[in-house]
Parts: sequence; C-alpha cells; structure tokens
Amino acid sequence: MARDQSSERACNRRGGSDRPHAQRGQDARGQGREVRPAGDLIEGRRAVVEALDAGIPLRRAFVAKASGDEDPILDKLVKRLEGRGVECERVPKARLDAMSSHGAHQGVVVRVRPFAYAGLPDVVAAAGTGDALVVVLDHVTDEGNFGAIVRTAEVVGAAGVVIANARAATVGVGAYKTSAGAVLHIPIAQVPNLSRAIDDLKAAGFWVCAATEHAEEDVWHAPMGGRLALVMGSEGSGISRLVLERCDFSCRLPQRGRVESLNVAQAATVLCYEWLRRECQGSEDAQ
Repeated sequence: MARDQSSERACNRRGGSDRPHAQRGQDARGQGREVRPAGDLIEGRRAVVEALDAGIPLRRAFVAKASGDEDPILDKLVKRLEGRGVECERVPKARLDAMSSHGAHQGVVVRVRPFAYAGLPDVVAAAGTGDALVVVLDHVTDEGNFGAIVRTAEVVGAAGVVIANARAATVGVGAYKTSAGAVLHIPIAQVPNLSRAIDDLKAAGFWVCAATEHAEEDVWHAPMGGRLALVMGSEGSGISRLVLERCDFSCRLPQRGRVESLNVAQAATVLCYEWLRRECQGSEDAQ
C-alpha cells in the first residue's frame, strides 16, 4: 500500500446518530425510576454552572419545587439555564432524590443532550485524500483518559477518533470536561468491530500503527508521518491480539526511567505530536 504524501487537509467535522433515549425500570422498592446511560446527568449547582461555562449541550433541567422560602441562587441558575434554551421543569424533591447518584443535588439535576456520534465514513471523509491522522482506541475504558486523548487529537488536527460501541468509554459529562469541549469539534465514530474498521481505514489508504511497549522499533524511527491510523490499547490489557494482527507496524516510546510506561492518554499525546512534527517538517521541506 503506497503512502499518499500530499498535504491536503479536510475540515469537515460532525456527523452520526443520537444515542438511545433512557428507558424506565423499577427500583428496589418497586417504584418507577429512570434507567439512563451512565454520565448523562449533572447534579448540583456548582456542577451545573461549570457545565454551562464549558458549553456542554444541555437538554432539560429538573429543579426542586419552591418550599416557601426564596432561593435567589437557584432562581438565578434557572434563569441562566432558560437563557441558554434549556427547558426547566419544577419537580418534587423526592424525584430529584431518586435521580441523584449521591443525594447532593442541591435542588437541581440537568440532563445532557445525547451525543451525536459519527460513522467511520464521516471520519474518512474528514481525512480527505492527503496526509491525515485517525486515532483508534481499542477499548479505552476510563472517561478521563478518553477525553484527554480526544483533546490531543483535536489539537493536533486529527481527522477523527474511532472507538468501540461496547466495553469502552463514551462521550459523557466527564469526557466533555477532560476534553475541554474537544468532543464537539472532531468526529468520534462508534463501530461494532474495530478489526473491520481498521481494514476499512487501510482500504482508504491509511497505514496502521500499533502503540505498544513490546514493539522493537521506537517512535523516533517508525514511519509515523503521512496518512496514519494510530491504535492505542486499553489501560489494562493493551491492544487485543485480533486488532494487533491487523496493524501494519508497531512502535514504542523510548524510556530511561524505572516506571513501566506512561498511561494511555500521555502516550497518545506524545505519539500524536510526533505525527504532527513530521507533518510540519514535511511542509517546510516542500517549501
């Protein structure tokens, strides 16, 4: 497979479908309570203010009914939510208690809008036909690591991020925060089969690199430029055998210290910037 060394960059960003809506179930007392995807609720006044400041897309707010005493702080927060187009519903405190994960909702719980994931074709389209970077995450489960990787990918100008649709971190409140909102500015594709997705990326002209500490070649000598799909493994077991077999080559980070390795988010940052460094160097050489 020949590498495409042109410098064309694509800026097409969003796409995909909504996540399923919450369903209803029964709690231990047999009363109806909401069964919802993890991470789609924000509770507490400070947390809601932080979500507004961060630009997290909010869908609906549930606010405690007035108990007779005025609550100017809560009223001010409600006005700010309504000013952002968020529908606010006054509900009994008991309902907020049932929705809360820790009971410290302070009279307000807000639901985040379902995230619109891209499809793999959207990521390929964003990559255009020239040099591009796609980050593939093989079941990274920590939402903080996931958000940090997405932030790095967006900052270096990657075309997209590819994740599995099961047993992997998804775009929730934590990812919005740790990515500093980057999840809104780069296509994130959920796929049912990572191995098949890698085959599709190869068909689109990408070379696939596995980041693993067991690689013989270090990042400084590996072919990290051009049209590259970078595969990062999970926090516990790294890259799975089936995914690793699909990769064209592997690389590791050189190290002199005693600690076994960097975590997946730190390693992804180093590797993404090595790709960017070579892209910048290639542009300078071309001039």
